[in-house]
Amino acid sequence: MTNELHFATIAETSDLIRTRKLSPVEYTDALLRRIEALEPQLNAFITVTTDLARSQARHAEAEIMSARYRGPMHGIPVALKDIYNTKGILTSGGSRICIDNVPAGDATATRLLHDAGAILLGKLQLHEFAHGGPSFDLPWPPSRNPWRLEHVTGGSSSGSGAALAAGLIPASLGSDTGGSIRNPASFCGIVGLKPTSGLVSRAGVIPNSFTLDHCGPMTRTVEDCAILLQAIVGYDAKDAGSIAAEIPNYRDALDPDIRGLRIGVLRHYWEKDMPAHPDVGHAMEAAIEVFAKLGARIEDCRTRPLQDSFDIKMIIGESEIYSIHEADLRSRPGDFGRDFLGRILPACLFRASDYVQASREHRRAIADIQPLYRKYDVLLTAGLGPAPRFEAHRTATFWQKPNDMFRPSNLTGGPSLVLPNGFCNGLPLGMQVNGRPFDEATVLRVGYAFQRATDWHERHPRLVAGDLQPALTPNGNEPAAAELDAAAHAFVLYTAQRAGLKLNDYQTAILLESAPYALAMAERMRKPRDRMDTPALAFRLSN
Repeated sequence: MTNELHFATIAETSDLIRTRKLSPVEYTDALLRRIEALEPQLNAFITVTTDLARSQARHAEAEIMSARYRGPMHGIPVALKDIYNTKGILTSGGSRICIDNVPAGDATATRLLHDAGAILLGKLQLHEFAHGGPSFDLPWPPSRNPWRLEHVTGGSSSGSGAALAAGLIPASLGSDTGGSIRNPASFCGIVGLKPTSGLVSRAGVIPNSFTLDHCGPMTRTVEDCAILLQAIVGYDAKDAGSIAAEIPNYRDALDPDIRGLRIGVLRHYWEKDMPAHPDVGHAMEAAIEVFAKLGARIEDCRTRPLQDSFDIKMIIGESEIYSIHEADLRSRPGDFGRDFLGRILPACLFRASDYVQASREHRRAIADIQPLYRKYDVLLTAGLGPAPRFEAHRTATFWQKPNDMFRPSNLTGGPSLVLPNGFCNGLPLGMQVNGRPFDEATVLRVGYAFQRATDWHERHPRLVAGDLQPALTPNGNEPAAAELDAAAHAFVLYTAQRAGLKLNDYQTAILLESAPYALAMAERMRKPRDRMDTPALAFRLSN
C-alpha cells in the first residue's frame, strides 16, 4: 500500500469501505505492516494486537458484505492510549505499577468503538499514568516525534501523537487533564479535541484527576475528529461526571462558511503570560488573517492570566492524583519513574484547606469566562511548538511556571481543539480553538474552515523503514539542590513523614527540588474569601 492510504483520512477510507472499494482486511494488514516497519523508530505502541485486529477486520468485512454497515467507523483501525481498559489486554498506564494489569472488561469508550465496528490495532505509549514526562526509567522507552526523532512528542498521549503523525493509525483516543491530548497534537502536527466536561465517559479509564480528566479524539483532520467524536459521546451512568446532553451530528455541522462568526483572540496568552517562540507568534498572525479573509469578526480579548489557572489546576489535580496513588507511594515509591515522582510527591504538602480554596477559585474562573462566552462564538489562542529535544526536559519545570496554554479550558470545561498551524525549522506548530460548553459543533466548524483554507494538515513526516533510532543522551534529570531555608526544609521532611512516605535519599531530593514551588503556589491561593464562597465541587442531586 502507498503512503496515500497510510495518510488517508477516516472520511476517505470509510467511504471506500462502505462502497466496498476498500477491504477492512487489506487496510488493517497495510497498517500492521507499517507498524512493524516503523515502530522500532517511534516507540509509539506498548501492545500491538495483531491477531485481534485481523479477526475484527474479517468480522467487519463480513458484516459490510452482508449489508450490515454500522456507520463511518465500521472497519476503521484505531489504537488507544494505554489507560483505556481493554478486556483481556494489558492496560499498563505506562507504569511498572500496572505492568500485569489485564482488565476483565472494557472502558465505555472502548466498547462504543467496538459497537461502531472499529478495529483495535493496539495500545499506545503514554507518559506514566498520563502524568509523568518523557522518562527513560520505565518499562517502555518514550515515544519519538516522527518529524525529528531526537525531539519529544509532548504528553501525556505521546504514542497517539507519534502514531498518527507517522501514518501508523488513522484514529486514537487520548485523555486530557491539563493538555494531554492537545500537547502531542500541537508538537506532532495532528488534530486533538478535549471535549466538554461530561460529554465523553471516563468509566474504565485509569484516572488522573476526577475533577479535570477528559477523554477525547485524536486524528489528522478536523472532519475525522468530528466522526470519531460522534462514536464515543453520550451519557454513561458509570461515570459520576457524565452529563446527559443533546448530541448533534458533528460532521453535518461542519461548514467552511464562517462569515460573521465572532472570534475573540486571547493574545496575552502567547505574548505576555507565556511568551512563545517568535515563529508561534508569526503563525498566529497568519492564522488570524486567514480567519479575517473567511469573513469572521475578530477582536482581541482578555481573561485570567495563565498563572491563575496554573495554580488552581496544580493544587486540585496534584492533590487528586496523589490520593489515587497514595497506597503505592507509601509502599513502593521506587516502582514509579523519576518524572512521575517529581510531579506528584510535592502534593503531600498541600493541606485540605488549600484544596478547598483552589476549588473556590476554580468556581470563580468558571464565572469569569462567562462574559467571553456570551460575546464570542469561539476563543482563539496559540498551541505549542516547536517540540524541544529530549535532553532539554527537566522535571522541575513542571512546577516552576505555566508551561502551556491548555489548562484554562480544563478548568472552565468547554471544548478545546488543537490543529496544525505552520512549522518552525521542520517541526509543527499548533493553534487552539476554545468554545462554550457543549458547543463542539462550532469549535469543529471553525477548525474545519481553517483546514479548508490551509494545507498544514496535509504535510507528513518522512520516515524510512530500516533506519535506526538516533542515539539520545538524556541530561540525567538529577534533582537540583532545594532552595529552602532550614525551617521550610524541616517542614517538608516532617510533612512527608506524617503522610506515611518512606523515601530514600534520592526520592527525598526529588521532593525537595520542587517543594518551594508547591509551597509558593499554596500561599498564592490563600486569598481573602467570604465564608459563603462556594467551591466548584459543590453538587446537587436530581430525581
